[in-house]
Amino acid sequence: MDRDYPLDRVRNIGIIAHIDAGKTTVSERILYYTGVSHKIGEVHEGEATMDWMEQERERGITITAAATTAFWVPTYAHADKDSPLNSDSQGESLGSGVRINIIDTPGHVDFTVEVERSLKVLDGGVVVFDGVAGVEPQSETVWRQADKYQVPRICFVNKMDRLGASFEFCYKTILERLTKKAVRLQIPMGEESAHVGVIDLLTMTGYHFEGELGKEVKLVPIPEEFKVVAEKYHHELVEKIVGEDDAAMNEYLEGKIVSVAQLKAILRRATISGSIIPVFCGSALRNKGVQLVLDGVVDYLPSPLDIPPVAGIDPTTGETITRPPSDEASFAALAFKLQTDPYVGQLTYFRVYSGTLEAGSYVYNATKNERERVGRILRMHANQREEVKKVYAGEIAALVGLKNTTTSDTLCDEKQPIILERIHFPEPVVSLRIEPKTKADQEKMGLALKKLSDEDPTFRIKSDPETAETIISGMGELHLEIIVDRMKREFGVGANVGQPQVAYRETITKEAEAEHKYIKQSGGKGQYGHVKLRVKPLEPLAEGADKKKLPKNVTREADFEFINSIKGGVIPQEYIPAVEKGVREGLDRGILAGYQVVNVSCELVHGSYHEVDSSELAFKLAGSMALQDAAKHAGPVILEPVMKVEVVVPEKWMGDITGNLSGRRGQIENMEDRGHLKVVRAKVPLAEMFGYVTQLRSMTEGRGTFTMEFDSYLAVPQTVAQKIIEARQ
Repeated sequence: MDRDYPLDRVRNIGIIAHIDAGKTTVSERILYYTGVSHKIGEVHEGEATMDWMEQERERGITITAAATTAFWVPTYAHADKDSPLNSDSQGESLGSGVRINIIDTPGHVDFTVEVERSLKVLDGGVVVFDGVAGVEPQSETVWRQADKYQVPRICFVNKMDRLGASFEFCYKTILERLTKKAVRLQIPMGEESAHVGVIDLLTMTGYHFEGELGKEVKLVPIPEEFKVVAEKYHHELVEKIVGEDDAAMNEYLEGKIVSVAQLKAILRRATISGSIIPVFCGSALRNKGVQLVLDGVVDYLPSPLDIPPVAGIDPTTGETITRPPSDEASFAALAFKLQTDPYVGQLTYFRVYSGTLEAGSYVYNATKNERERVGRILRMHANQREEVKKVYAGEIAALVGLKNTTTSDTLCDEKQPIILERIHFPEPVVSLRIEPKTKADQEKMGLALKKLSDEDPTFRIKSDPETAETIISGMGELHLEIIVDRMKREFGVGANVGQPQVAYRETITKEAEAEHKYIKQSGGKGQYGHVKLRVKPLEPLAEGADKKKLPKNVTREADFEFINSIKGGVIPQEYIPAVEKGVREGLDRGILAGYQVVNVSCELVHGSYHEVDSSELAFKLAGSMALQDAAKHAGPVILEPVMKVEVVVPEKWMGDITGNLSGRRGQIENMEDRGHLKVVRAKVPLAEMFGYVTQLRSMTEGRGTFTMEFDSYLAVPQTVAQKIIEARQ
């Protein structure tokens, strides 16, 4: 059985955006126009194919990233011979279409993990913007995430039919807040209720979308009132494109006409390298412009062959090795998502970077150093499944039957192992206490929480050692609300839930030393461990520094460093790991209020041992107690999560809103106009934002809206710290 589509005709793309920009509506149109679904499911009617969870349909938001596969024959592949579109040589070769693997991601900041893990395994992205609002806070976050993984992208300015829509305003916010590399590839033919189509600036053609649900793409002459502005932007676009290629630049300067095929080829290279980001426009809800975005995906976003071979570590030698995107290379894939399916059990979503995998064979999990049997391989269409016998390089699929594989694990060929780079997830910022309602619920709750935390790496569970209560932590109130709702519906677990709590952290602000001798004499063998530690605030690694090149006596993680400076065997080597373990336990216990201590560098500088009485336990306890003593003298402070908040309100309530945010310890950063509304941006501690939505509605007669996302951890003022400490005691 051979692959059905060659690698150069495969695209792996994600649809990413701020909440309510219309990502799922765009996805639904794509499924309809590519023939995957025979009717359009609308989000506002709770019928969207890609929003298949009950909670998504009820709330009209996307919660989990849904994957699907579609096939697209570009519109110009069936254009007339004389059409301006057919100057493209790809027309014939693409006549049989391109396979597009699509992941529709959530826009809500509480589910940012879904965007993070999707971007890690995708080759390109379509970033959707609201034509009225322009760039919004979560747009900036997903943009930064795409930058981090160097994902080439195109932009789609959606909702051009809405009251207040302005393509130029939206385009300006992209240039100002995201990137200067964006360039108009299209402009709308009319805005708001006058929006009837789009103008392609590269081929200087107009488009109308007619027939049932805009399925027929009609070429039309550019209306007189748009000709001057279209000419102006056409020259801007051509200049920007030829600026990426010396030969084309010379032709252009000599007054020669650079062909559309040549311009498209240069623009493709520039988009893939990230030096140009094309901007499309339209209205997904009114069925305008989506087919041309699909053409853009085919023309400008990379196939697996256009991106560099994936790099990883050889687990036997520690050297960096690569895997080319080829079916002939040895198998390498990254598991990026787990999902519990009520019919087939646990699904492991994976992206194949090289080689092939057959159902019924064995695969090696290099991260866990274990062999796993591959039961079935499924190609997913949201929550519909299509069974396949084999997957190839460049594909995204799901496996049934893996027992020990978790998110971020590498699956590969046992004879040629490789460990691919892990996906790094943000730390949770909100916690709450949860307890089962009945004895029967108690038994089921542990299993349900385990499955949900396997699925979602930003959802954490721990038990409070003092009260033996279960504490769950996540990215926000909505995140935890959905988790509790899923426990009830999917696992039948009833639970009582406490009030949301902020996930504070602690840290130190200066250097300090302490030593501790742990001596216990009782009949028989005693215990003896003696360590001296120096702690100081952890300096961040220099930009681009490699953790693997640190000295051998240093172990480092994101917010902790341990340095072993023992000389001359004053503490035997076998006890050093026990000291480090004790230090970590001391950090977990906290200093001021029992919250985890972060950003600490701890150096083991001296100590002593007893030939008979010393043990790992004694050194672990000595390490833990010395750490606590040192940290108490190192200027400990409590840190709190601070959120980036954006409030959109009519002007008459502007003063009330800014006053209210200041009263919540917020710092107003800037204010601007958005049509007839005002936008206030501020940084506010998360602890002050609980219940804000209710107050905002009552202050603005229900007309104010806000969004917030995590920004950073900052030290809390002394008066607030005192209250936190007292509440914990």
